[in-house]
Amino acid sequence: MRLVRAFTLVAGMVAASTGLSTDAFAQAAPPTASGVGTSTSNLIFAPSHLQAAREVISGSGIVRSFDGFIPQFIDQARTTMGQTRPELIKDLEEIAPTLPAQLADLRSEIIEIGARVYANRLSEAELKEISAFFKSPAGSKYVSTQPQILEELFGEMQGWTQRLGVRVVELFREELKKRGRDVN
Repeated sequence: MRLVRAFTLVAGMVAASTGLSTDAFAQAAPPTASGVGTSTSNLIFAPSHLQAAREVISGSGIVRSFDGFIPQFIDQARTTMGQTRPELIKDLEEIAPTLPAQLADLRSEIIEIGARVYANRLSEAELKEISAFFKSPAGSKYVSTQPQILEELFGEMQGWTQRLGVRVVELFREELKKRGRDVN
């Protein structure tokens, strides 16, 4: 999932920095068999159901993740644009700090989108139970330690993904050799 986000971000940055149209990137992702990319904008939820979903998003620390997106996009856009147009670096450096305030509406929008996704997958009662957990001592500790846990997990995953990649290539080579293919 992180690779998909990274690819989408890079593709958008390339389009923006090269003057290509970004209309294609603004279009909603097509629905897939897993439901990923399916829009919930046409679904109707009770206000209390959406409020319960917002409480889960807030209590779970997901909002903290959303809060990191805008500065990352600004920084990546500034960097990409500066690399392709070095004469703009000074202006980009001056403009970048002014952008978060101008993008505050998008923060609210992603929280609403998240609430709708949660409301679509979980009942109001389930969301209230989850929210209660996040308000408990164990839930609060879970949320407060989540950034460190994820950082450590991603660090550990780097070595694992490298080993996985090597092993997959080894298996392909073994199978190709069994079929008499030259893989040197």
